[in-house]
Amino acid sequence: MKKEKHISRNEQYNIYVESKIPKTKSFPTLIWAFLVGGLICMIGQGISDGLMALFPNMGQEEASAWVSVILIFIASLLTGLGWYDRIGVFAGAGSIVPITGFSNSITSPAVEFKKEGIIFGLCVKMFTVAGPVIVCGLVISFLTGLIYLIF
Repeated sequence: MKKEKHISRNEQYNIYVESKIPKTKSFPTLIWAFLVGGLICMIGQGISDGLMALFPNMGQEEASAWVSVILIFIASLLTGLGWYDRIGVFAGAGSIVPITGFSNSITSPAVEFKKEGIIFGLCVKMFTVAGPVIVCGLVISFLTGLIYLIF
């Protein structure tokens, strides 16, 4: 007589979830992520070159700052129109890695929860993703500056 192995509810749930998760084709997904991420970066470089051509006194650092602002605006606009999510489904991580992905991660909750009001919808939900990133960035910047000051 064989002993039957008892499967816990958590294990049953994990088996169920694994059976429902769609399987992705890794290689084509990697290619599209690389191409779309590269395209976003090429657009940023094109904006930078265009700004420096239009404004001859603009340096590389100032152009880079403007490129960040413009790319964040474009990604937020595309998110608000519902187009950035379509790009994300198609491109995967290629749309998440550049600064546009961070813009999308802030704008998406703001758009989704706007019906809850300005304070509890827009303001609170907008920083659920961005808050920890901003805090970590500030703390690491402070510690780096402190180390630089001491040494």
